[in-house]
Amino acid sequence: MPLDLATLAAPDHTVLLTIEIQENVVGAESMLPDLAAASADMITNAGALVRAAHAAGVVVVHSPAENRPDRLGESHNARLFVAVAKRNPPGPPGPAPKAVLHPDLGADPGDLVLPRRQGVSALHDTGIDSALRNLGATTLVVTGVSVNVAVLNTVFDAVNRGFQVIVPRDAVAGVGGDYVEAVLDNTISLLATVTTTADLAAVWSG
Repeated sequence: MPLDLATLAAPDHTVLLTIEIQENVVGAESMLPDLAAASADMITNAGALVRAAHAAGVVVVHSPAENRPDRLGESHNARLFVAVAKRNPPGPPGPAPKAVLHPDLGADPGDLVLPRRQGVSALHDTGIDSALRNLGATTLVVTGVSVNVAVLNTVFDAVNRGFQVIVPRDAVAGVGGDYVEAVLDNTISLLATVTTTADLAAVWSG
């Protein structure tokens, strides 16, 4: 029998994850303007969840994407990577600059920031999986972008790793409104508990 939302999202075993809610993805500096345009409400709602999580003692983990200016060693095996590279010409050798989280997200110095530099999932080679287990987390709340790629992939990876997953449908975004709703209703809902920002924030405030 499925767990009720209050039990599933109890603060002592739940972590809130934000995926790529950063300036150069969904903000004014976005390399993906269509995705940025679709993300305004998502940013507001994810920010509300971050504040609710902080108030309730839920650990918040941010998963921004970071890349070296010269792209040395990064993935080139997906059309998405190639498209982004074309919009952002290579720079000089050197370490990846730290991603700037969107200011409306309300990140706190106590949050964990564990960047992704390879692949298309927040749980791929980022240390987040180990951090979740070290924290004793059994439930992962997934927010951010995009439902097309990283959100969907992260949900699959989290389920495959044995975590319960919650997806607030208004705190994720992607390109193609009808497509995003179809993925939430016909794929993610088979794997995760799909809820809303208001319902999850009410649980954490209650």
